[in-house]
Amino acid sequence: MSRLSKLYDAIETLRKEGVSTEDLEEKVSQAEEDIIKKEILPILTQNIEPALQQVKRELVLVVDYQPGQPISVHLSRKRNFTAEIADAKEIVQDPIVEHGKRKNKQEKIERSSPTNMAVFFPDGTMIAEKHANDTLEKVVRKIGVTRVRQVVEALGLVMCKVPVISNRRDTKYGSAQRDLGNGWLLMTHSNNKMKKTFLEKVSAALDLGLRIVLN
Repeated sequence: MSRLSKLYDAIETLRKEGVSTEDLEEKVSQAEEDIIKKEILPILTQNIEPALQQVKRELVLVVDYQPGQPISVHLSRKRNFTAEIADAKEIVQDPIVEHGKRKNKQEKIERSSPTNMAVFFPDGTMIAEKHANDTLEKVVRKIGVTRVRQVVEALGLVMCKVPVISNRRDTKYGSAQRDLGNGWLLMTHSNNKMKKTFLEKVSAALDLGLRIVLN
């Protein structure tokens, strides 16, 4: 049984008992969006997008899905019609990154010690795992994946051309992307100086007051 199926069953049980399901419903929404990002969007990109390229005018396609009923698709020429829908949410994948061959050895990322990064929060919390990649992940989770992703989008923060937090598994560096849940992946293919610079930019953007130390 999938995690989503278990959540559905849990909600049904709580409803029968007259218990609030608000927290679980939020988790269900996140799990449903995760499926859309990881399974449905790739299919749309690979199959539907090429077929639509022959259409030269802008349009919006809305898929109306009701369990147990045939899927219906609605077409609109009104590009901003979703503004009229209170809970409308745009879910898109980051673009595919094209990686060329390295021209010279200087372009290769210089590796530093995996044990020399510590991050201090104003509340006294210190995160300094054995490996810097673990430290980076733990810091991102503490700040909040969604908040960090917003900074990544706003400032265009990338590592190896890939958004530091992305919703697409990269063809070349996918093994270096860590799963953060809800369809988000953290790029860790970087040296500690690059990680420090990234966290400093996030800290400045969110006014977090982080102190990052490399020993």
